[in-house]
Amino acid sequence: MLNSKRLSILAAAALFVHTPPALPAQADVKCEMTFSMKGWSAFYKTAKGTGTVKCSNGQTSTVTLRAKGGGLTVGKSSIEDGRGEFSAVHSIDEIFGSYAAAEAHAGAVKSAKAQVMTKGEVSLALSGKGRGWDLGIAFGKLTISR
Repeated sequence: MLNSKRLSILAAAALFVHTPPALPAQADVKCEMTFSMKGWSAFYKTAKGTGTVKCSNGQTSTVTLRAKGGGLTVGKSSIEDGRGEFSAVHSIDEIFGSYAAAEAHAGAVKSAKAQVMTKGEVSLALSGKGRGWDLGIAFGKLTISR
């Protein structure tokens, strides 16, 4: 006959053997952002804006956008009716932070912009309609915060 201590050890061992290993949760939440930004550049590029992120799991957040960078660039512009689509994430918390960017651009009066950025395993594809004028090549980052 088994005593209670041995029985507890055997029961725990049986659970360990029969429990499948935990797999990491698959990133399956889709998040999209609408935004507007205004900025300028003269070798140093800067822009600020606001937006809203909505995710397929019901999470939503108002966000602040800041773009900074440098390169051979000059101009003044705004992005209106901007749209962003994030790669699949586990939750909205993963979209916050700084994304690396590189772009080439040219526009006068009205133009369209599209860009893809990355932050670790999260990617962000941006598009929007622009106003103003700009010309050049810029490297930098886009930071998304609450």
